[in-house]
Amino acid sequence: MSDRNFGCGSSREGAVYALVDGGFRCVVAPSFGDIFAANAAKNGLLTVTLPEDTVALLRRQLQATPGATVTVDLPAQSLTGPDGRALSFAIDPFKKDCLVEGLDDVALTLRHQDAIDAFDREDAVRRSWVVPGRG
Repeated sequence: MSDRNFGCGSSREGAVYALVDGGFRCVVAPSFGDIFAANAAKNGLLTVTLPEDTVALLRRQLQATPGATVTVDLPAQSLTGPDGRALSFAIDPFKKDCLVEGLDDVALTLRHQDAIDAFDREDAVRRSWVVPGRG
């Protein structure tokens, strides 16, 4: 649980890497720095935006009960607080799919490997001078 504008000024991926390396998979806040949120999604860190008063209530519940937990169900777009209350959150469908499937930009590109290979073969014929050893 964080306060508003989490990650503002932390536009580099290093901020996200540090959180992920520290075991965090989700950060809940009323708002996030735009670049931080984009980098988070690309590196497997979910950012959940909830109203400020809701985040403050969750923080108070966690502080009042050491060991209490918050559970996030990304496919269901649901967060369950220490009091058992389920809260829904919005997320971009593309970002959600990438996070659920564990896809980064490289993995997304590799989904098109057959088309890439076909292009390379056709290009090697069309522009043989570009391919080393063929020109």
